[in-house]
Amino acid sequence: MSNKTYFISGGGTGGHIYPAFTVVDSLLKEEDTQKIYFIGNPKNLEYEIAKNYPNVEFLPVDVSGMPRKISFGIIKWGVQFTFAYLKALSYLRKYKPDAIFTTGGYVSAPIVTAAITLHKPYMIHDCDSTPGLVSKLAAPKAKIVSVAFENSKKLLKSNNIIFNGNPIREVFFTVTKEEAKSRLNIPSDKKVIFAMGGSQGAKTINTAMISLLKVLTEEFNAYVILQTGKKNFDEVLTELDKIYPDFKNNNNIMLRPYFDEMVYPLKASDIVIARAGSLSLSEILQCRPASILIPYPYAAQDHQRKNAKEMCDRGVSLYLEDADCTAENLLEKIKELDDDKLIQMQKKADESAQKNPTREIVNQLKSTIE
Repeated sequence: MSNKTYFISGGGTGGHIYPAFTVVDSLLKEEDTQKIYFIGNPKNLEYEIAKNYPNVEFLPVDVSGMPRKISFGIIKWGVQFTFAYLKALSYLRKYKPDAIFTTGGYVSAPIVTAAITLHKPYMIHDCDSTPGLVSKLAAPKAKIVSVAFENSKKLLKSNNIIFNGNPIREVFFTVTKEEAKSRLNIPSDKKVIFAMGGSQGAKTINTAMISLLKVLTEEFNAYVILQTGKKNFDEVLTELDKIYPDFKNNNNIMLRPYFDEMVYPLKASDIVIARAGSLSLSEILQCRPASILIPYPYAAQDHQRKNAKEMCDRGVSLYLEDADCTAENLLEKIKELDDDKLIQMQKKADESAQKNPTREIVNQLKSTIE
């Protein structure tokens, strides 16, 4: 068994970065992995994450997203991209990777372009229901195209498209609901509602949930977890002090700015209220709660709405527009999820979730090695 060298690329946004590093985590556990190089922009989050991986070498490319309007900026971008492409060519010639894997986005464009130039096989994974521009351009020459949503298959040109779901960390397959509740000190018999808006939070969701905490915990006898987002935590506490000053004495409320280990609140939950970013949806699906999705209305290519619609079509989620996310409307959606509906949607989630997408993707990546 010969040792393998891998190029992994994906950056700019968390939706591209975290799936790429999940594949890195899996490859590091493989006996035949000799070296992993991560190609990204040193000004972006991928560089900060890569610093936590002593066994991964970061290869920088200075690249940004292509301007969508005709302007002098396109010429500047073209020069920048050319230098990034030449740098990627030099990396391929110097390190001679056995396999190349990208999760799309503008950061991966130079290495994909260089791979095509040198006739090197590569695999791409697109994380959203609506593929990005780089994925669309790279798909025809990719050896394998992996997608997180069935809908993507219709929008990409390739003879080898595989629906895998997004790669997610191994812990999502090992932690049980009981362990998650115990870790968070939640009573085992409580129905759990978890509302979140990602690391930055979602003001719309926070505002609605602030008004509902009392009724959900007292009248519905639920345990409520609210992840406010780091920048919104103090504001939420201030608002709660105004409308529900006794919330601090309510043992069925957990307020957190952010969870570093998202697996625990997700696994503990019966109902999740969330945005519709692709990675969040994959993690939600793997944890099997019912979900109420409130897509961020200004996401690129409106991909959150499209992600959410596919989840609703699968029967695992309810849908609520951000503009309609009042306390009253959100409460109506929660009321829809009675015990029978919950069981039905959780069963649909179980049927819909991929069994171990990361493992499948790694096996497919290895199959590209010539």
